[in-house]
This record gives sequence, structure tokens and C-alpha cells, in this order.
Amino acid sequence: MSGLSDREKAFESKFAHDEELKFKAVARRNRMLGMWAAELLGKTDAAAYAKEVVVADFEEAGHEDVFRKVRGDLDAAGVSVSDEDLRAKMVEFLALAVEQIQSE
Repeated sequence: MSGLSDREKAFESKFAHDEELKFKAVARRNRMLGMWAAELLGKTDAAAYAKEVVVADFEEAGHEDVFRKVRGDLDAAGVSVSDEDLRAKMVEFLALAVEQIQSE
């Protein structure tokens, strides 16, 4: 029975590790998205805006809260970026974040 218990612990450990990496990748993606959007918005403190985008992700499960935050800010500033382009940036930055984390 010890072997089964060890396997269970190993699976739990791997799951926890994978979830931690996923959290880090999404947070890094959000920070990169915030820095990108801050440049488009002409923000003088891009790091502060990026932090706002990261914090926006805690409003609800999924990515729509981040999308709505950035979409709303771009619209309010009159910056023309399509929904498709914004979502493509989110995908691009997530892939880059995963790549960076895996190489650390």
C-alpha cells in the first residue's frame, strides 16, 4: 500500500507544482499585457498600470476580467485595437511567459 500512497503524493505534488507555474505564467502574461497597453495609452508609469492589470485578474475566474479592463481603458483613451488583436496579444504574451518560466 505504501507504493500507492507514494504515487498519490507524487501526483498531488505535481498538480500543485503545475498550478503554481500556471499562476505565475498568467500573472506574467498580465504584466506584459499591461506594459504593452500602457505604451499604447501613453502612460508615464507603465509598471503601475501593469500592476493594475495583474490585480484585475483577481476579480473573477478566467481571463475576461483582464480583457475587459484593458479593453475599457483602450476604448476610454480612444486607442483603436480590435478585440481580435487584443486577444491575440493575450495568447502571444501567455506563450512567451510560459517559455520564460520554463527556461528559468
